[in-house]
Amino acid sequence: MICVDNFLTGTRHNVERLSGNPLFSLIEQDVIDPLQIDGPVDEIYNLACAASPPLYQADPVHTMMTCVVGTRNLLTLAEAKGARFLLASTSEVYGDPEQHPQTEEYRGNVNCTGPRACYDEGKRAAETLSFDMLRHGRADARVARIFNTYGPRMLENDGRIVSNLICQALRGQDLTIYGTGTQTRSFCYVSDLIKGLVALMAVTPNPGQPVNLGNPVEITILDLADQVLRKTGALSRLVHLPLPQDDPPRRRPDIMRAYTLLGWQPEVGLDDGLSATINYFKQALVSP
Repeated sequence: MICVDNFLTGTRHNVERLSGNPLFSLIEQDVIDPLQIDGPVDEIYNLACAASPPLYQADPVHTMMTCVVGTRNLLTLAEAKGARFLLASTSEVYGDPEQHPQTEEYRGNVNCTGPRACYDEGKRAAETLSFDMLRHGRADARVARIFNTYGPRMLENDGRIVSNLICQALRGQDLTIYGTGTQTRSFCYVSDLIKGLVALMAVTPNPGQPVNLGNPVEITILDLADQVLRKTGALSRLVHLPLPQDDPPRRRPDIMRAYTLLGWQPEVGLDDGLSATINYFKQALVSP
């Protein structure tokens, strides 16, 4: 197993336990730079790119290049090695959706010049590259459209709603709610997502179309905050701030394609997933 990471948003702690494994190697490099890999490569999972708005908007040009140039580099490597390739795309390709729930046939409603465009349009372009390489027989490319994922090993400052609320609650701080809090999301626990990615990589023949991976159970942000408060025992107040530009009011995946093609559906409910994530942050926030 070869891990490529520039540690822009990842941490070395996540791979430390593998450092002594002779079957594991780490290459510290940005995927924007062409990769040189000796020996055979069977599968390539392209998980590169900051995924939370504060992080991907901090350097939008780099975000766009990670999506486009990075994907091109990894597809070129897949072509050279005869490897299967999987792109971790995103529900953000649907933008501020006018269709609910979102099926893979929906073409989206993306503001192509807004502050989120570096990520939204970057992933859309990465999908285009992947399917063009597939159509021309140059790479066995697959595309997963990932909906809000959470779980242990999230960064406490990555700006996503689950980690934000949990860390604020554990610190006794006010919980930040953007907008009214009536906007909805569908949260998929990380172990479920990994099983979906592995299944998509393994399935034959190649589906030849994007596949939504996410949990179709929809919840408002206010309800999420209430669950976090209840589970942590925090007495925090809710503080409302303006909703960021182009933040979608509703998001829920239609996962019938994943169920039909992969036999996949989420197994971990939000109650159990939040408990595991809170327990992780209780340890992480007190570690030196």
